[in-house]
Amino acid sequence: MIEFTLNGTPVHAADDPVMPLLWWLREVAALTGTKFGCGVAQCGACTVHLDGRPVRACVTPLSAAAGTNVTTIEGLASPAGKAVRNAWAELDVVQCGYCQSGQIMSAAALLAAKPEPADADIDEAMHGNLCRCATYQRIRAAIHAAAARLAGTAA
Repeated sequence: MIEFTLNGTPVHAADDPVMPLLWWLREVAALTGTKFGCGVAQCGACTVHLDGRPVRACVTPLSAAAGTNVTTIEGLASPAGKAVRNAWAELDVVQCGYCQSGQIMSAAALLAAKPEPADADIDEAMHGNLCRCATYQRIRAAIHAAAARLAGTAA
């Protein structure tokens, strides 16, 4: 039995401990906001938070969640998460949208750790989050807008 907290709710998973966390989230917990992209941790579409750290759920075994707090896009309710979601909508970041849950999860983790990131910080934190529509400039602008909102300097 693997016990952890999922989006604020205690969970007891009696499933295969080597099952990728992504499959457990999508198939067992029915949380489909976290996407399957590449399956080898290279695209970032499956990014979730494990105790606030962004991880690629496609290569993270269910057993790694034991004793942790797992947050998916559906449960992202932190101040940084809310600021990022609002900035994403205000700046119309999304085109196809497939990668955006992973992009938002990575951006929220960045802002939680570094509330006033420089472009280099954004590049480092977002490295490995691929966007086939190439909305990278809007993603960066949204992260800066979210940071300004968190700092109380947003217009």
